Amino acid sequence: MAALKGAEIDAYLAQPDSRQIALVYGVDAGLVRERVEALLAASVEDMADPFALVRIEGDTLASHPGRLLEEAHTAPLFGGRRAIWVKAGGSSIAAAAEALLGDPPEKDCRVVIEAGDLRKGAPLRALFEQAKGAVALPCYADSERDLARLVTEELRAANLSIAPDAQALLVSLLGGDRQASRNEIRKLALHAHGKERVDADDVLAVVADASSLAVDSVVDATFAGRLQVFDNQFQRARTGGITAGTMLSAAARQAAQLHRARLAIEGGASASDAIREAFRPPLFFRRETLVKAALSAWTAARLEKTMAELAEATLASRRWPAAAEATTHRALLVTAMNARARSA
Repeated sequence: MAALKGAEIDAYLAQPDSRQIALVYGVDAGLVRERVEALLAASVEDMADPFALVRIEGDTLASHPGRLLEEAHTAPLFGGRRAIWVKAGGSSIAAAAEALLGDPPEKDCRVVIEAGDLRKGAPLRALFEQAKGAVALPCYADSERDLARLVTEELRAANLSIAPDAQALLVSLLGGDRQASRNEIRKLALHAHGKERVDADDVLAVVADASSLAVDSVVDATFAGRLQVFDNQFQRARTGGITAGTMLSAAARQAAQLHRARLAIEGGASASDAIREAFRPPLFFRRETLVKAALSAWTAARLEKTMAELAEATLASRRWPAAAEATTHRALLVTAMNARARSA
């Protein structure tokens, strides 16, 4: 069957049906892991029980494809329900998955395969999209609407509301990884404990440093041509667990926003008006100064070329995930050097 979408995914996670084999994949690693764990928690009594939950690495299945089918048809030692958690990683496990799909397990065993970003036509993804007795759950980066809903749900659970300007600011600082976003919101809820409403000062105190230093500082330094700052912030972001893909996506987004702003400026608009129209949600005042500096270093034509270069880097990083960090660093460094050359 085709991959599930939106409400279909939510319904399946809320009440997994007889389709016992699931592939969970996508660019948002945090959302992938969250959905994998939700399926496993619904499938076994105790995820810490090694007899109930069997974990298999992709490398194992790449060298021994039959292991998955054998495990799926092994009777539970003490009875009850079982689950198998396969972490595909960068390994090719299509042969193991194909064998399993041809001979699925009984209803007391669920198999969940966790994978990264699989391009359309990738063997593993294609197998699941064509199989009738299995499901594929793609995990894309959260939209602004998704993030707003996540903020509301998490804060409501903590008996908190949030001011509209604070929510807009918070949403602008989140994204790229569902698990990281959820963790930031929960930290915010702890910070605001005892209050009724979260305001912008709360967001700045808790979330802004973690998010903007991790992503925005990298991107702002890149387009301003601040090479040393870029390198420091890139390494800091990676140490903090921010994925290379998240930074590359943020850079591509900012290139497009700068391009729109630059076109407006070249058409006669002021820098402030151009930024206000191009950047949604609005920039926090600290970043606006940095973005104005970046705009002075670029022309619309040069930004258009950079957008194409970043798109090529994104494609390359998805095609060769093992080299994603090096690909991202090189692409952003070249962009920073180009910005520096323009501003020199």
